[in-house]
Amino acid sequence: MPQTPDRLDLLNALTRKALWLSTWMIHHANHVRPNADGLKVGGHQASSASLATIMSALYFSVLRPEDRVAVKPHASPIFHAIQYLFGRQSRERLENFRGFKGAQSYPSRTKDADDVDFSTGSVGLGVAQTLFSSLVQDYVTAHGWMKQRPEGRMIALVGDAEMDEGNIFEALLEGWKHGLRNTWWVVDYNRQSLDAVVREGLWEKFETMFRNFGWDVVIVKYGRLMQQAFAEPGGEALRRWIDNCPNQMYAALCFQGGAAFRKRLEDEIGDQGEVSRLIDARSDDELLALMSNLGGHDMASLLDAFESIDHDRPVCFIAYTIKGVGLPFQGHKDNHAGLMTPAQIETYRKSQNIRPGHEWDRFEGLTQDVAALDAVLNAAPINAGGERRLSAPVVEVPQQLAFKPAAEMSTQQGFGLILNELARGDSALASRIVTASPDVTVSTNLGAWVNRRGLFARAEKADLFRSEKIPTTFNWDFSPKGQHIELGIAEMNLFILMSALGLSHSINGERLLPIATLYDPFIQRGLDALNYACYQDARFMVAATPSGITLAPEGGAHQSIATPLIGMAQDGLASFEPAFVDELAVMMRWGFDHMQRDDAEGGAADGMRSGGSVYLRLSTRTVEQPQRIMTPDLQKAIIDGAYWLREPGPNCDLVIAYSGAVAPEAIEAVGLLGDSRRDIGLLAITSADRLHAGWTAARRLRRAHRVSRRASHIENLLAPLPRSCGIVTVLDGHPATLGWIGAVCGHRMEALGVEHFGQTGSIPDLYRHYGIDANAIIDAAESLTGGAPVLHRKMAV
Repeated sequence: MPQTPDRLDLLNALTRKALWLSTWMIHHANHVRPNADGLKVGGHQASSASLATIMSALYFSVLRPEDRVAVKPHASPIFHAIQYLFGRQSRERLENFRGFKGAQSYPSRTKDADDVDFSTGSVGLGVAQTLFSSLVQDYVTAHGWMKQRPEGRMIALVGDAEMDEGNIFEALLEGWKHGLRNTWWVVDYNRQSLDAVVREGLWEKFETMFRNFGWDVVIVKYGRLMQQAFAEPGGEALRRWIDNCPNQMYAALCFQGGAAFRKRLEDEIGDQGEVSRLIDARSDDELLALMSNLGGHDMASLLDAFESIDHDRPVCFIAYTIKGVGLPFQGHKDNHAGLMTPAQIETYRKSQNIRPGHEWDRFEGLTQDVAALDAVLNAAPINAGGERRLSAPVVEVPQQLAFKPAAEMSTQQGFGLILNELARGDSALASRIVTASPDVTVSTNLGAWVNRRGLFARAEKADLFRSEKIPTTFNWDFSPKGQHIELGIAEMNLFILMSALGLSHSINGERLLPIATLYDPFIQRGLDALNYACYQDARFMVAATPSGITLAPEGGAHQSIATPLIGMAQDGLASFEPAFVDELAVMMRWGFDHMQRDDAEGGAADGMRSGGSVYLRLSTRTVEQPQRIMTPDLQKAIIDGAYWLREPGPNCDLVIAYSGAVAPEAIEAVGLLGDSRRDIGLLAITSADRLHAGWTAARRLRRAHRVSRRASHIENLLAPLPRSCGIVTVLDGHPATLGWIGAVCGHRMEALGVEHFGQTGSIPDLYRHYGIDANAIIDAAESLTGGAPVLHRKMAV
């Protein structure tokens, strides 16, 4: 778009207005709004000022409707201010910044009401999200599903200190592998972190790194005032001084002002005639304006840089800025915690011509024509396409998922068989599934799926082993129609990819049903990214296998303990642990439906989430499979979290409740206890997460008097038991996962599980050592209940 002086004047005016609104918003949250909490937020003021011109250039002139942006977390106020000028954010929410239901401290897809593309907060994750969202856009385009929609650019506004986050470097490598396109990262190079000033020469490292990964690098260092000064006699000497000035010194001088710049320049350059005259020709205020006119604060320089890109290669813009520019603490190394005082905000108000009581007026203080300002906002390209948050039709899920049963199977094997049967057909469900794994595709039983559906790449690439007629079990052909994305060994990348795939219905208008597989203990390596994906309400399925000390020969490094608790605690993620493959088939069928449901937190009749992601904790242990009919009632009970594998009798002394791979030990213990305890019940717990969530939701509803007598699933299961009945719970995981069950109806209980790092050995050895074998269950039952000594125990092998 042509940039005339008048248009630049209007854009600069809107930038000043957005910066005032963001600064006032933070001041209002800390000093004006009644009942504000005691936590003061200062970093938002400095970061918003740093990015004000960059974001204004993008939103008012560069971004198209199909482009998506991850906004640097601390720049949320400037983002909300820009949205307010567009009419997409309310004054009420701005006034309630950081308050309940107000504009969020960090941009949030689910909590904010304005046009947030990607949530940010945990630094680095939103940056990487843009990279993987671009890859997902390539996937959707290659499958022929975006014919009516142009490709967008995925843009991240990145703090230079944010580049310290390791997940960014992991993502860069993955982007290079997959031929990344349509991605811009704009580095806010203010050379300050939260606590300090960044190292000298960091920009050179950034430039080299990005170029090595195939990115173009555009450095936006000098604004128009600087460029004009450099063209004057003596200008080259000034440029050399600016280029050689250490980061800390430049920041300190920006804080101290024009007089300090003048003295330093005179001391270090000396009397050199032309350059001295260049400096002397400017007042202190003019000299400060010149020296702080870095490229990231100059609208014309930024627009030249952004609009010069006429290709789809990834681009890193390194935009030089001053943190807190224009505010009293600009450049000070402590400015992240800095907050303008009432006196300072009053001075700032007067400098912006803002009348008291008119702080929120859209164009208050601006001298430009209101109609012309409105015209710029209305003509912004991003506003040309209507609604930017898209939707996609629900993919039909069959009533049952088929698999080829065997007398003995593991849940991991069953997972592979279920996907293989889906891959054999041509259902809409199968076509929308996309799998991914961090270099453990085969060992997590995805091999059969990949053989039938292929690996994804934008260009064809044949499996050399097959073309050379070398015998191999797996067909590793890449093509644009492939449905598996193979990743390197980085679980952070896996979950950020899941976040991108799981938002495709909203970002691209095309629904995908992503499935991630990884080893269960390594969920913890990607936990920040998993939490981030759930916070965005991305929809995906995680098949984590193998799990627990049941993976006996692998030792403690590959054995998981805490993951069942993670599954329970992670919001937006429904966690299951099946013992049998027919249970798994029910869970996966429900999961594909759950992944597509609109979420209304606590809005369903049972008070639970109505949609979200799914976590399946699977095992490599082969167990005998039950021969039974999967009735609708049984299916519902499996999804609700538990069912009676053996109904307790009317005089029940004992219930044994198990979850997952320890089913054989629980079943065996019930058999051995049969002669010593009455009417024993055997409770199969398929989801401690859903069971506990249902219980707490029912209690919450009762407290709110919205439902007077609604009982949860676990309450209904345990209510008939005598109060004298004891409950023993057991799983291959932390015992606290099921340790809450005794509180439901007041039964005494013992919770068995694993609390310490595992070691190598056989399953019987480890189960015996950690106290989750049949004899340990019997010992717990005997100590918990009265009656005769237990007559039978399992013989040691």
